[in-house]
Amino acid sequence: MSTPHTAHRLQLTGITKRYPGVVANRDVSLTVQPGEIHAVLGENGAGKSTLMKIIYGAVKPDEGAVLFNGQPVHVRNPQAARALGISMVFQHFSLFDTLTVAENVWLGLDKSLSLPEVAASIRAKGDEYGLPIDPARPVHTLSVGEMQRVEIIRALLTNPQLLILDEPTSVLTPQAVERLFVTLQQLASEGCSILYISHKLHEIRALCTACTVLRGGQVTGVCDPREETNASLSRLMIGAEPPELEHRPLHAGEPVLQVKGLTLDSDDPFGTALADIALTVRAGEVVGIAGVSGNGQGELLRCLSGEDMRAPAGSIAMGARDVARLSPGKRRGLGLHFVPEERLGRGAVPTMSLAQNLLLSRRDAVGVGGWVRVGALKAQARDIIARYQVKANGPDAAARSLSGGNLQKFIVGREIEAKPTLLIVSQPTWGVDVGAAAQIRGEILALRDAGCAVLVVSEELEELFEISDRLHVIAKGRLSPSMDRADATVERIGEWMSGLWTTDHQNKETAHAAA
Repeated sequence: MSTPHTAHRLQLTGITKRYPGVVANRDVSLTVQPGEIHAVLGENGAGKSTLMKIIYGAVKPDEGAVLFNGQPVHVRNPQAARALGISMVFQHFSLFDTLTVAENVWLGLDKSLSLPEVAASIRAKGDEYGLPIDPARPVHTLSVGEMQRVEIIRALLTNPQLLILDEPTSVLTPQAVERLFVTLQQLASEGCSILYISHKLHEIRALCTACTVLRGGQVTGVCDPREETNASLSRLMIGAEPPELEHRPLHAGEPVLQVKGLTLDSDDPFGTALADIALTVRAGEVVGIAGVSGNGQGELLRCLSGEDMRAPAGSIAMGARDVARLSPGKRRGLGLHFVPEERLGRGAVPTMSLAQNLLLSRRDAVGVGGWVRVGALKAQARDIIARYQVKANGPDAAARSLSGGNLQKFIVGREIEAKPTLLIVSQPTWGVDVGAAAQIRGEILALRDAGCAVLVVSEELEELFEISDRLHVIAKGRLSPSMDRADATVERIGEWMSGLWTTDHQNKETAHAAA
């Protein structure tokens, strides 16, 4: 990279972007130096994603100037951005479902490379960075976490001068995060600049050398995160520190969910078969499941929610009732509510309003004869918007108009407010800012204290440590024994993510017997 060190790698001046009813960015200025790892921090809806899309050419600013390597540029589209040396990994992925991994990556690369060469590069880059992926798999068969791996690899294969990463570590084990950080620091040492968006404050403090904070679309501070604490960064971002979670003593009741001997081939040729899954969740406890995406979480959750009704009879029970072959609607009638990891298209219908989306899992607004009580729906939506501090233009706002974090708050609120007997949540705070994450976790604990059985599947270990009473790890379709939260460590969970719990568990049992 022959850029003179006297030039800024990226300089934004007076960037403003307006949408109907909202100013996403207002007079934003930002400077990134060559070889700098620069964090952009802000709560959900603060304007971070819009600003990154402007840099990447996916959105055009209404006002302001962009300089790259000291030269004024008008980035017309992402193709022009890549030609300049700018690559981006989006939080919401830009992949074609019907194409393979290799074909998706090939679309953004120099066409002088053959498809087999691209596939080989994907394998090599994935092995190098701890992001294994099969280039031949169709994208529609991938989990959300695996799609993110594809996006990261695609960006790295372009050898960028500026790499934009939006929540890149949410699908990685702690050991893989460490490897990725080593890679990013190596890229920075070679002159590549990195814009890093994350809600994990400890990551920003460990990795980044500069930080720009946005609030309400405006820059509210610039700092060196290495000199800050999580509390001070929170104050810069949301104007306050997130509330402390109150984790009351466990008073678990009777089993609400029992899974025994659940063995099932995946109905997807690229999926993960489940092998002899055993799981119990009692009333008044939170059970967490950790694991790297693509190890059977999706298959297990589809069996539990009723989307996949092929589970063997007797393998899934709610209380004394065998529900293995019951539909999602019938399980919902028994008190099971479910928050999937995919917000748009599964958790919510993008084009429907927030009020209309309540009908997906709540039927108390349907009156005699099947008539929808529209007023009641809108009132429920307003209550959820207010209680969970969802930034939206009222109950009539389309689901797709919300930022990812705000839509997540609404969906979680929708299911919690339904007063479930059993709540199953996948990735409850993925892409949600620290204030909103603390609120969602607090609501989950309040639900647990009220006697609800809660199962949380998350790739965020800090989250599981905060809210779980017991923990399992899933790896290659197998579920580990449970361990009490007090016995769990990051190192131990990381080892178990590789399927190593059998030896570890036997060693512990032997030591316990010897004592």
